Formats: sequence, C-alpha cells, structure tokens
Amino acid sequence: MKVLMVLTSHDQLGDTGHKTGFWLEELAAPYYAFKEAGAEITLASPKGGQPPLDPRSSEPDSQTDTTRRFEADAEAKAALANTVPLRDVTEADFDTVFYPGGHGPLWDLSEDRTSIALIESFLAARKPVGLVCHAPGALRRAKTAAGRPLVEGRKVTGFSNTEEAAVGLTDVVPFLVEDELKSLGGLYSKGRDWGSYAVRDDLLVTGQNPQSSAETARLLMETLK
Repeated sequence: MKVLMVLTSHDQLGDTGHKTGFWLEELAAPYYAFKEAGAEITLASPKGGQPPLDPRSSEPDSQTDTTRRFEADAEAKAALANTVPLRDVTEADFDTVFYPGGHGPLWDLSEDRTSIALIESFLAARKPVGLVCHAPGALRRAKTAAGRPLVEGRKVTGFSNTEEAAVGLTDVVPFLVEDELKSLGGLYSKGRDWGSYAVRDDLLVTGQNPQSSAETARLLMETLK
C-alpha cells in the first residue's frame, strides 16, 4: 500500500501576525495508522521541503501519544523536513491520498490547481481520498467529470463553525469549512465539538477535527480494502 500525505506550505494566519501551518496530531495519528498497516508513505506539499507546523499544535495541551511519538521519531522527522513538491507527484504512483489539516490549507491547498487536479484524479481513478479538520476546505474548487462541485450530494464533514468560533478565528479565516461545504451542496454533518467524528461517502472520507484524525485514517484504510 502506497499512501500520499499532502501538507500545507502556508504559514501566515491571515493578517494577525501569528503563524499557522499543519496540525501535528492530524499528521501524526494517520501517519502511524498507515505505517502500522504496512504502508509506504510519501509526504508532499506545494513548495516541498519542510512544511510549517502550527506552533499551537505542539503546545502541551495539544500533545498526544502520537505527537510525542512523531517528535521522537528521527525517520518521520526527516521525511517531514524533505516533503516532495506537489508538482512532482502523480496519482498513478499511489493507492490513496490523505490531507492533514491545520488552518494553512484554507489559504493554499484550497486554491492550489495542482492539488485540486490531484484530488480529482484520485477519485476519477477510483482511489479513496481522505481529509481531516480544515483540510476538507481543499475540496472547495474540485469538480466532477461533469463539472459539478465534487462535494455536491456527498456526505461530508470538517471543522465546524462552533469549533472555529471556540478558537476565535471565525473572522480571520478566508472561509468557514462548514459553510463552504454546505454552499457547494455537500451533505454536511458533525458530531460534538472536539469529539471524534468521520464520515465516508463512497471513496471520499472526511473527519471533523484533530480528534477525528485516527478515525478518518481508519475509515480510509477500510475503504482501500
């Protein structure tokens, strides 16, 4: 099993002067879920190299067993420091693709033509696609072969409006994931705030928040089987 994981390259939290990027738990939990299933993992990002880590995701309150494991894993950290530029990867080389969130994807992956085409190509080839938390925002511009929004009529989830309000970034982000998925015709649902919740619709698997990372990866692997 060959798994592609796509991370953000965006590190600015709007005009706040604060840093953002990917959320560590959303990389670490799926990374080890895939690794323990025997997968060969490739990490990629729009710019390649070291993607920006949201500094809040490595603070003590955000740490989990898997984030601590990742930070102590020299092989994993080396792979993270050398992500492949997104332009150099192709769907044909992988069985599935997974997008960790963090706020960064709302700025770059949501508008990145290479990423959009990659997502479309995986689904067109009948290969599953997984995204968690803010990463479902990367589906924003993706289309079906008929030119319709990719999420239209599909069961989806992602970071909820109430969770965005709880972290105080409703007026900072370029769009709200929940509102955007609904406006595109997605059949959005959510669980309780900060609880694990993931949904699958055919080959599309989405998770609500950082706590949903492991469940989203599990559903994705189940879909692969």
